[in-house]
Amino acid sequence: MYKDYFPLRALSFAVAIGCFMPAISWADELHSAHEVAKPKTPPSDPVMTVTAPDLSPLTVVTNLKTPRQPVPASDGSDYLKTIPGFSQIRNGGTNGDPVFRGMFGSRLRILTNNSEMLGACPARMDAPSSYISPESFDVLTLIKGPETVLWGPGNSAGTLRFDREPPQFDKPGIKGNASLLAASNSRFDENADVSLGSEQGYIRLTGNKSRAGDYKDGNGDRVPSKWDKWNADVAVGWTPDTDSLLELTAGKGNGEARYAGRSMDGSQFERESLGIRFEKSNIGDVFDKFEASAYYNYANHIMDNYSLRSPGSMSAGMSMGSSMDMGSSMAMSGGSSMNMSTPMAMQLDRRTVGGRMMGTWLWQDFQLQSGADMQLNSHRSKGDNGWTKDARFHDYGVFSELTWYTTDKSKTIGGARLDRAIVDNYTGTGEDSRSATLPAGFIRFEHTLSDMPLMLYAGVGYTERFPDYWELFSPTYGPGGSASAFDTVKTEKTTQLDIGAQYSGQRFTGWVSAYMGQVNDFILFRYDPNNARISEADNVDALTLGGETGFSYQLTDRWKTDASLAYSYAQNRDDHKPLPQIPPLEARLGLNWESGKWSSGGLLRLVSAQHRLAENEGNVVGKDFGRSAGFAIFSANVAYKATQHVKLSVGVDNLFDTAYSEHLNLAGNSSFGYSANTPVSEPGRTGWAKINVTF
Repeated sequence: MYKDYFPLRALSFAVAIGCFMPAISWADELHSAHEVAKPKTPPSDPVMTVTAPDLSPLTVVTNLKTPRQPVPASDGSDYLKTIPGFSQIRNGGTNGDPVFRGMFGSRLRILTNNSEMLGACPARMDAPSSYISPESFDVLTLIKGPETVLWGPGNSAGTLRFDREPPQFDKPGIKGNASLLAASNSRFDENADVSLGSEQGYIRLTGNKSRAGDYKDGNGDRVPSKWDKWNADVAVGWTPDTDSLLELTAGKGNGEARYAGRSMDGSQFERESLGIRFEKSNIGDVFDKFEASAYYNYANHIMDNYSLRSPGSMSAGMSMGSSMDMGSSMAMSGGSSMNMSTPMAMQLDRRTVGGRMMGTWLWQDFQLQSGADMQLNSHRSKGDNGWTKDARFHDYGVFSELTWYTTDKSKTIGGARLDRAIVDNYTGTGEDSRSATLPAGFIRFEHTLSDMPLMLYAGVGYTERFPDYWELFSPTYGPGGSASAFDTVKTEKTTQLDIGAQYSGQRFTGWVSAYMGQVNDFILFRYDPNNARISEADNVDALTLGGETGFSYQLTDRWKTDASLAYSYAQNRDDHKPLPQIPPLEARLGLNWESGKWSSGGLLRLVSAQHRLAENEGNVVGKDFGRSAGFAIFSANVAYKATQHVKLSVGVDNLFDTAYSEHLNLAGNSSFGYSANTPVSEPGRTGWAKINVTF
């Protein structure tokens, strides 16, 4: 359907010609142990990353252009699972839903260039990360926990930002990069990023196309999972001087994806995006910077049971994946019964408009960032009588974050924000609207020891999260079996302690990040074991704790090893049992070798069994339906830098063709022959080859 998208192919051809232009260096992998910093250009091309990007205890900043293993990601969720603490609820071959420390959905805010792209499917078939192509961006920033107030309300699990940095020119020219990927299961990716400009401004064009067939698991069985998607974006920037930027952006995208764990597939993921931002730095001695941005994002999603599969009758023991889409479909259609053996489709859309402005003030020992933001989004479904609006969300917030540099080795950071959330209900069930005032704040202390390169920190944060669209409108019932979740689901309140440390030596670096949280009125989905289409959103009190740790060690000039470990624990304190959808203990062990133009790496991923579960409980996408077994997966790669401009790499994921499935999973859909509560298996041995060109 999207195999002949001409503009992207033309852009790829332009980049191929551009490879004869002078090369530019890669942007570096990262980082600051204390704060987010823009990446600087390193002296050489980085080796492929096989475990996680280098980390500070609280903030992760990584270069999205760096090649990494497993096979390069097709969406934002696929990329995030390479970072310790992240996992995903697999949909099929693409468009999974990210989970951080066992927390899901709007507890993890995902931003692209300061904007938020919200999906339309009532069962999150088009999660926000499904509209993100990671290689189209430059920098990924993760701030763990409620330890910032700058980027919107309710971010109890963390804040994620995918950003494109303005290209810098000291004379007129062209620069950029391109890549081609071929892999098992008929996968082909094309990516291009081209900037033309001068000191006065630039035009940046980015485009990508990714497609794949169904993959085979370790047993050689085909798993319905094919996809075909594309994105194209343009940015026009005006830089009248080194301290000023005015940028306009626009983008479109679309795609389709087949899902083994759902009763419907996604036959359209149409995206439209517009944005504008202004930045002015070095304004004065005290008022240092002003920045403002506004955006418009539109998602138009179609799901059906005939474009990418043949409609089939549903068995009485319907699987979880079936229930999710059918339950949402019934809710949207007034609860009428549906026969899934007949062709059917649903079209939904969501418009999101927002913006923010922020100023930065500097004194001798203080930095103050203060501003305001807002967002308005509306959700609709299309029926025989045209479009019908069912919900509209408003949020207006003000925030301030103060950093006090108490000494050369210590600083204290604190922040507060206040939001007003209003939701209008057009479904005709429950109240017409509801609103709440949402406070949030944090304070954190960081200190670097004077006699060794060791940084320590401790912080505590509080945030209150308003229920999102999927928690208010997707459940069949509210708490206690009430007729409307919209009326009765409470706001979620999280208080969390974060502690951590980082050591940065000459050959050894290590870090640890730990947390413990109390969540009052945690929003939990419960499912009827006899009729999985019936769900209830409930509020419970919960305890969460866990953390991530890792290290890297330069064994010799050519050999480097690294490792990471992530663990999450969560308890339902009301019912005295585990919270559902918590990933098991996971470790990653990596070994890299580099000599001249050659480099190679190996990755061993070890995941333990998960026996802590809450059967028939979960979230709007998945539920706990059984214990999971542990597994070990080994992957390897080798790369060759043919010229200063061209790098070739090949790799094999799951080298030993292990048959396994993740704990966070959907049960396979009976339309594809799966029995109830059969988890969707992961890909078997996958070979791939990639060429990267910079110019």
